Amino acid sequence: MKTAANTDEKYMREALKEAAAALERGEVPIGAVVVETARGRIIGRGHNLTETLTDATAHAEMQAITAASAALGGKYLDGCTLYVTVEPCPMCAGAMAWAQLGRLVYGAADPKRGFMRFGTAMLHPRTAVDAGVSAEECGTLVSGFFKKLRD
Repeated sequence: MKTAANTDEKYMREALKEAAAALERGEVPIGAVVVETARGRIIGRGHNLTETLTDATAHAEMQAITAASAALGGKYLDGCTLYVTVEPCPMCAGAMAWAQLGRLVYGAADPKRGFMRFGTAMLHPRTAVDAGVSAEECGTLVSGFFKKLRD
C-alpha cells in the first residue's frame, strides 16, 4: 500500500541524489527536487552550486524552483511539493513564499541558519510543511562534509 510517508521517502531519495551530486563537486551536500503533486512527477532538480557559480544565491532550493517554474511555464508552484535535504534558509523560504509553494518537505533541521528560527510565517500562508523525512541520513551527509573540512 502506497502511503504519504512512502511517497515522501521516495522523493527525498531523489533529493539525496542531488545532494550527492553537490558533494562530488565539492559543494555543501544539499539537494532538492520539486514534484508536481497531482501527477507525481519531478519537474525541477537542484543542488548547491554556490562555489561552482560563485553565487551566494545558488542554493539547491533556488535551482529547483527555477527549473520547476521553467517546466511549468509560470512562477507559481501552488500545486507542487519541494523536497529538500536540509531545512531551507530564510532566503529560500522567501523564494518559496513568492512562488506560492503548495508544500515543503525537508529532512534535517538547521537550528542555526534555517527559516524556522523565524517560523512558518516566512512561507506563503497556504504552504504545508512536513519536517524530519530521512532526517538522520540528510543530517549525517552535511555534518560529515563539515567534519572533513575541519580535519
